[in-house]
Amino acid sequence: MLFNGFTQEGLDFLDQIKTNNNKVWFEDHRHIWEETILKPNIAYVNEMGEHLIALAPMIKAVPKVSGSLFKIYRDVRFSNDKTPIKTRIGIMFWQGSTHRMQSASFYMHYTSSEVFVATGIRTFKPPLLKKYREYIQIEKNAKALHEILEKLKQKKIEIIEPHFKRYPVGFDETNPYAYLSLFNAMYAYTTFKPNKTFLSKNIINKNFKFYDETLELFHWLYELTLYSKD
Repeated sequence: MLFNGFTQEGLDFLDQIKTNNNKVWFEDHRHIWEETILKPNIAYVNEMGEHLIALAPMIKAVPKVSGSLFKIYRDVRFSNDKTPIKTRIGIMFWQGSTHRMQSASFYMHYTSSEVFVATGIRTFKPPLLKKYREYIQIEKNAKALHEILEKLKQKKIEIIEPHFKRYPVGFDETNPYAYLSLFNAMYAYTTFKPNKTFLSKNIINKNFKFYDETLELFHWLYELTLYSKD
């Protein structure tokens, strides 16, 4: 299937889920999800994956659920939202041998009202957070990340806000790069409405341009995931 854009029918279906969020209803309408959401998503992963090789030759683009595509059913055991069906569709491309959620990635999710496009790692789990803090205690690594973030700000690209209020042990708040220790994730992002571009093949070029503009952050995070303290 060629990618010709995401579908308005798919966005409408996400709205229908909001008022019919139960497994019986969804299974009765699964064919709509498969046709209007799943098929375009798979086509998008295939085409975008081919484009992203130019930026990251080892990028993983896996056109299936639990690969680059996220499950439509929510695992309510680990979520504050106990509704079983997701109304947000996630798509991810990642690089590295670690779990996709702890790898440098190009990401997008969309709802019926917003498209979110990001480069980075959405949350550092404890092992990666520990590694990140060790990594930025090396001055050249902290300086490089700081300069990348400054460049992104100059481009008017959004950066995640720091999560922690207190500096971790081992960080001197007078150090110009100490603020980096306050993050529990690292990604740059942009948002927009699901417009005509989103509903056409031009979304490939739009998202690729963003990923290209944020490529330095992607590479920095990939190097982080390779880092191991001797």
